[in-house]
Amino acid sequence: MHQPLAAPASLDRAPIPFGEFVALAAALMALTALGIDSMLPALPAIGDSLGVANPNDRQFVITSFLIGFAVAQLAHGPLSDRFGRRPILGVSLLIAVVTNLLAAAAGSFTLLLIARFVAGMAVAGARVVTVAMVRDCFAGRPMARVMSLVFVVFMAAPVLAPAFGQIVLLFAPWRWIFVGIATVAGLVLAWFWVRMPETLDPEQRSPLRPGHILAGFAKVCRDRMAVGYTLGATLLSGGLFGFINSIQQIMADLFGAAEWLTVVFACVAGTMALANFMNSRIVMRFGTRLISHSALAGLIVIAAVHLAVGLLGLESLPLFIVLQALLMACFGLAASNFSAMAMENMGGIAGLASSFQGFVSTLGGALIGAVIGQSFDGTTVPLYSGFLLMGLIAFFVVAVAERGRMFRPH
Repeated sequence: MHQPLAAPASLDRAPIPFGEFVALAAALMALTALGIDSMLPALPAIGDSLGVANPNDRQFVITSFLIGFAVAQLAHGPLSDRFGRRPILGVSLLIAVVTNLLAAAAGSFTLLLIARFVAGMAVAGARVVTVAMVRDCFAGRPMARVMSLVFVVFMAAPVLAPAFGQIVLLFAPWRWIFVGIATVAGLVLAWFWVRMPETLDPEQRSPLRPGHILAGFAKVCRDRMAVGYTLGATLLSGGLFGFINSIQQIMADLFGAAEWLTVVFACVAGTMALANFMNSRIVMRFGTRLISHSALAGLIVIAAVHLAVGLLGLESLPLFIVLQALLMACFGLAASNFSAMAMENMGGIAGLASSFQGFVSTLGGALIGAVIGQSFDGTTVPLYSGFLLMGLIAFFVVAVAERGRMFRPH
């Protein structure tokens, strides 16, 4: 068993075996996807059980979690920079276990949304501290490679989470989905606490003073790359959350194939995992900029094609799967590299920077995704209008950050 305060790992070296480090980081980040995607098959049952009349209102089960997840990231980063990664993440995961059990017992839709909001706040610690731990140990392209490998394993969660929810519904009420999430969070907490030492050097700990925190936020906001790629990730996340909010209704209302939701979602999410695996193999050769800028351009083209298909009334389930899978592959290539580039100059305040960037990208993405989801009108037009618009704005923002020098290999 590792001691709670081990010697910090040097850059480009993990404090535990590399494969276990990647797997644990992926498991921690996967708790977010599990908390979101396992809900999708259960939304109709939750709405019926708790008296939700408007089908679009069921999307708030997702949105409330995302808003809590976004807001709390502002606290997790500074706290982990002050007290270390281990205690903050340990407490966060413990709260996640408790709040998911409370969600399982909720007697009204309002109470469920409150529990989901707090659960999102707790799981935010896993996202912030995990990115900070990776930044403690790696930088630059090695960090991009590690994050890509993390995303390969992490993306198994969106593939499996809806199936997990569907399987639970076959044998038990929807409330047991939350019991299952609490159980997984508890197991990940035990793994982390036993195996992962502290990665933040005690000499690098930052004081928890408002002036210091504001100075750190100011440093992030002054960094051209951090701002540009954080905003780019925010816009792309808006499209992703719009898809997550809409997919259950698209499958049920547009295609009349609600029973195929888990299969379709797995096909789409699987291409994101493949894209991140490919990125981990090629990023050291081609660089984060060439790969992510090319992927963003591809996302824009595919979104435009899919929007045209929807406007012309040519949408079919096979075509939807193919085009959405290609779009999500582009999203995966862009998003993992955007995260690494946004953190490139944030050594020394990795936790604070990760929390601020996570807050902006998640809250902005959740609000954009909510607008897209609430615009669902029985077609895919609102979804792909959103994807196309967000992609175009993201391309413009990244071009400004790069001073027009796009598609550079280095």
